[in-house]
Amino acid sequence: MAKLYIVGTPIGNLGDLSPRAAETLKRADIIACEDTRHSRPLLAGIGATGRTVAYHKFNEAECARKIADAVREGKNVALITDAGMPSVSDPGAEVVAFCRKEGIEVESVPGPSAVTTAVALSGVKGGGFVFLGFLPEKQSERKRAVERAAKACLPIVVYAAPHDVKKTAAELGGLLGDRKVYAVREMTKLHECVQESTLLSFECEERGEIVLVIEGAEEENELLRLPPEQHLAEYLSAGMDKKEAVKRVAAERGVPKNDIYRLTL
Repeated sequence: MAKLYIVGTPIGNLGDLSPRAAETLKRADIIACEDTRHSRPLLAGIGATGRTVAYHKFNEAECARKIADAVREGKNVALITDAGMPSVSDPGAEVVAFCRKEGIEVESVPGPSAVTTAVALSGVKGGGFVFLGFLPEKQSERKRAVERAAKACLPIVVYAAPHDVKKTAAELGGLLGDRKVYAVREMTKLHECVQESTLLSFECEERGEIVLVIEGAEEENELLRLPPEQHLAEYLSAGMDKKEAVKRVAAERGVPKNDIYRLTL
C-alpha cells in the first residue's frame, strides 16, 4: 500500500543520510522537496529517480491535496526539506496533517535535526528545553512567544539568520536578562563550532545557519516571598530538623546562618 514518507535529510554532512532514508528516497515515485534545486545533488548522489515537486510555505495547502491524491493513486511520496526533518521549523506540517485527516498512512524516516544537535553540542542542562524555531517577524508576537517560553524555566532554543543574530540576542537579553547563550554554527560540517557568551555580551561569527541555545532560569522559590521567620516555620512544620532548616533557609536567602538561627531563639 502506498504511503507518505517523512524523510529526514542531512543538515550539513551528506554522510548523515541514513541507509533507510536513502532506500526510501530511491523507492519513492514522487519526492516533494522544499527546493528542488537544493535537493537535486543529494538525490542524484544516491540514485533517486522519482519525480520531484516543490512544496513550500506559499503553496503547502495546494500541494497537500496533490500529494494526498498521488498516494491514493498508489504512488509512494517522500517529503523532504532542504535540511533536517520536515515540519520542524520547516514546511511539512500542513501536508502531514491533511494526509492524516484524509486517512492516508504516514510513516516517519527519522534523520538529523538542527535543534537536537545544537542542544547536544551545547551541553546545557535542564531536563528538557523549549524550542521556538525562528522567532515571529512582528515585535509584539516575538515578545509574547519569548515571555511564554520563559515561564517554563527551561533552556530556550532559537534559530537565527546570520545577518540579524546579534540583534536577536540583544532583544532576547532585554526580555530574559543576561543569560548564558551558546551560538552553534556549521553543525556536522568541517568548521562546526560552539561559541559561548551571554545575551548582552554576545559574540558570534555572522556566517552560516545559527542556533542559539539559551540557559534556562532557575525556578523561583515561592518561599522567598515570605518573611524569613515564616520561611523557616514552613520547613520546621514540615518536620525538618532545626539545624538543617536554618542552614537551608540561610542558603536560599543568601544570608549568614546566624541571622536565621536568631529567629529560633
